[in-house]
Amino acid sequence: MRIGALAGCAAVLSLLLTACGSGGGSDNTSTPLRPPPKVAALGPFIGECGNVTDDEVRNLVGLGQISQVLKNSVGCNWLSAGSGSTGVTFASYRGSPIAREKAWVSTQGRNPQTIDVGGHAGWQALEPDGRICDLAVQLGDDFFEWSMSFGLFAQPSANPCDLMHKLADLTVQRLK
Repeated sequence: MRIGALAGCAAVLSLLLTACGSGGGSDNTSTPLRPPPKVAALGPFIGECGNVTDDEVRNLVGLGQISQVLKNSVGCNWLSAGSGSTGVTFASYRGSPIAREKAWVSTQGRNPQTIDVGGHAGWQALEPDGRICDLAVQLGDDFFEWSMSFGLFAQPSANPCDLMHKLADLTVQRLK
């Protein structure tokens, strides 16, 4: 008796699920729920550390003795000797919106200005006290950024955006 009742319940449940699943004759399988994701095209190969050497960074920026160089697959950081000293950073972003970085820099009290580096659009943002500069250059769906901070104790010897522009020029000249 129990097997018959279970079979009957299963049949009723199956009919209910089939009825609930029917779309009343409309076929919505061809309409995607959301647009397909954008596939970013790869931009030019930038090279490790923006294709700039440690000596070029030291000489162009005037770091003197570099105490530490950190390198990974997307960026590099050079620091002169001492805590709170001058530092330079390079970062490369594949398929990432440059506008997001620009918005973040704006929230830090820097006013991004439109620039051109070797025919590539970008922006630079100087901190009001002239101690920090961020400079980003668009390369198709990619971008790279050079940043400099004179640190807590070093006196600014030049406009850091002018110095970052020189490094960005070298990076653009060496694109592959």
